[in-house]
Amino acid sequence: MWENNDIKEILITREQIEKRSVELGKQITEDYRALGRTPLLVALLRGSVPFLSELMKNIDLDIQYDFMDVKSYVGTQSQGDIKILKDLDDSIKGKDILIIEDIVDTGNTLNTVCKTMYLKGATSVKIATLLDKPSRRTNNVKADYIGFEVPNVFVVGYGMDFDQRYRCLPYIGVLKEECYK
Repeated sequence: MWENNDIKEILITREQIEKRSVELGKQITEDYRALGRTPLLVALLRGSVPFLSELMKNIDLDIQYDFMDVKSYVGTQSQGDIKILKDLDDSIKGKDILIIEDIVDTGNTLNTVCKTMYLKGATSVKIATLLDKPSRRTNNVKADYIGFEVPNVFVVGYGMDFDQRYRCLPYIGVLKEECYK
């Protein structure tokens, strides 16, 4: 396992993420199969890409996926102002959307993205997130599929970053405070 001296502790290992992704993929498959539908996975760039990659291997449906790039953070703080930097490539009118997110923190980004999906004509919108941090929630957003609940610590790795660093760590770690203060 790749070690990094800036990591205070490892919260979730690669093996735990892989195991949980199998479980979530099975649940998503069962839920959508029961509805007779197939979701369009919409991954929010960049942090969700490793989770999307792991999760979609475990969904036994003929899924498609697309990407949105939205910005709400500068450093460690959510700015509350959501900017869409890259929108979806195709129409989602009449489609079931499953948003793939790395972490649900304040809920501001997902609140805006969910509203946007419905304005674009989506039939349904659900959320699958690798991490959930309910202690920071300022918006009443709830994920439908949650990998792990985490405490109010600054996490990096497996797609999550601090100023574009640490994304490629193969685990979820707590970043030492001196690295971002």
